[in-house]
Amino acid sequence: MATLNINGKNQEVDVDPSTPLLWAIREQVGLTGTKYGCGIAQCGSCTVHIDGAAVRSCVMPVAAVQGKKITTIEGLAQNGVLTKVQKAWLEHEVPQCGYCQSGMIMAATALLNSKPKPTDGDIDSAMTNICRCGTFQQVRDAIHAAAKA
Repeated sequence: MATLNINGKNQEVDVDPSTPLLWAIREQVGLTGTKYGCGIAQCGSCTVHIDGAAVRSCVMPVAAVQGKKITTIEGLAQNGVLTKVQKAWLEHEVPQCGYCQSGMIMAATALLNSKPKPTDGDIDSAMTNICRCGTFQQVRDAIHAAAKA
């Protein structure tokens, strides 16, 4: 049994310590906004925050995150109020199919937390998530808009 602090609440999960965090979040806790994409930390659909840093949860073992603060897409909005990144995502019509978007939003949020006014180069370096629909220009526009908000 492991205790994980997810979105500000301690959650007991009964998993092997080597279980990827993604599966504990989805299967044990029931938060399904974090998506499975590739399973090898390449696509970014599974991105969550660990102590504020964007991390690919599909390869992060549960044992490595005990005692750390985990934030999922469900934990970003507070009291029903979307974050500036979430608002910009909607205003700039970023989502197409939507599958990768929770990971993209988590990566963009971590970027803006570390660099409040990112350059295009900063965005290129930080946003390594893959969007099969190709909305990368809308992602860039939304990040710049959120930075100005």
